[in-house]
Amino acid sequence: MPHMAIEYSANLDQKVDVAELCALVSRTILGTGLFEPGAVRVRAFRAEAYAIADRLPENGFIDMNFRIGKGRTAEEKKSAGEAIFAAVTDHLSPLFAAPHFALSLEIREIDAELSWKKNSIHPRLRGK
Repeated sequence: MPHMAIEYSANLDQKVDVAELCALVSRTILGTGLFEPGAVRVRAFRAEAYAIADRLPENGFIDMNFRIGKGRTAEEKKSAGEAIFAAVTDHLSPLFAAPHFALSLEIREIDAELSWKKNSIHPRLRGK
């Protein structure tokens, strides 16, 4: 149950290949070794309306919300967050050259008792 939702300002369309960003995040999540491949979901949502900081039209953002199930240590969660944030920061380094970009990541644990799932991908990837 690692689900990454990436929200981004519409003014980044010409600056960021969002499909490649999603692929990078997926590879990085899997590269941590902490999550089962069949559970990883990465998706992006374009924000048409937004007001950032001093509302200059050049201001842009990417906000990553990473929801995971319980069962990992604090060190594992921190390590995963650092790996994802470092990979995305490196990938987006040109955006930091101008003072108009904000990047954020938050990890949230899901309460299993309040989360329902059905997945036919797991058995296929587990070879069952």
